[in-house]
Amino acid sequence: METQHAHDIPTGRMWRFYASGWVIYLVLLTLATQLDNLRHGQFSWHTASDVLWSAPQGLALALVWPLTGWLERRKLSPLGIFLSHAACALGYGLMSYILLWLMFGVQTPLIRYVWPVLYSMMTYVVIAAVFHTVRMVAAARHQAAAVQQAHSLLLASELNALRNKLNPHFLFNTLHSIIALTRKNPDAAEAALFQFSDMLRYVLDTEKNGSERVTLDDELRFTRDYLELESLRLGQRLNIEWQLDDNASGHPLPALSLQPLVENSIKHAFNPHSRPGTLSIRTRIDAAGQTLALTVGDDGPGAELDAVRRSNGLGIRTVERRLQLEYGPQGGLEIDTAPGAGFVVTMSIPLAAH
Repeated sequence: METQHAHDIPTGRMWRFYASGWVIYLVLLTLATQLDNLRHGQFSWHTASDVLWSAPQGLALALVWPLTGWLERRKLSPLGIFLSHAACALGYGLMSYILLWLMFGVQTPLIRYVWPVLYSMMTYVVIAAVFHTVRMVAAARHQAAAVQQAHSLLLASELNALRNKLNPHFLFNTLHSIIALTRKNPDAAEAALFQFSDMLRYVLDTEKNGSERVTLDDELRFTRDYLELESLRLGQRLNIEWQLDDNASGHPLPALSLQPLVENSIKHAFNPHSRPGTLSIRTRIDAAGQTLALTVGDDGPGAELDAVRRSNGLGIRTVERRLQLEYGPQGGLEIDTAPGAGFVVTMSIPLAAH
């Protein structure tokens, strides 16, 4: 049996390169031995046939491939592998000597065998090094793929953990709003429960399908349901401005990523105050930056940016981390706020990711 990563080694392609290399080598060697003859317009088949003694070398050296696999499975030290190949190279050189002796006989001076034998040993070393390199490259690719797979699993696990945090957070806050509404207007609270059932179906459907992404239209529909529910509670205090780019409607984005930004504005700009305010939601395609930009802003009291970054609030931090995991440095969340200047959050999603 081969090593654990043997299935990752493109053996078919490797052997094609190996056979082609030997054929090219024999052709070049034949031409090299015929230079003088070719210069005079002649070709000696007898001299060319002498080169054929190298052909069996290609077949014999092919056995080095399983040998390298066996040495790797034995988990020998580099010195052990070196000594093993040194012994095999010496044995291979002696076999080459026997082959030459059978071809040319004992009448040939011994000195003529020295360089061919040394050359055979060097050829063995080169082939063994190439085979070990092929195995090392395959092992490195296998390891890199394993690391990438582990990294992907880790990211998926963290995304699931973040979403599992966000869903109860959304459910709790929404139910809290409905409970507050029952004290003021029971009929409106009943309507809110029906609205909430549609929102809950959206959350459950995305979990059931195992999909982390939805279209912008779906997320906007979910956000509208949420705002209608909040409008029942806030009444005239909540004014909403929509600026939507029709070209952006079909682009995917992480499920439940826009609503937490809207909820953050509701929580900080509308809940603590009795005065009316404006919530603006904008979507647009940034062709220059190749991003889908979603902006949620309010004209509330705003905050110190450093204080926002230090906050333990779950919504914005969770959305920002999900964007980092999904899109890396290409995706992100930008916050623009100051005391008395409102609060604006822009979420950027790379179009290339779609």
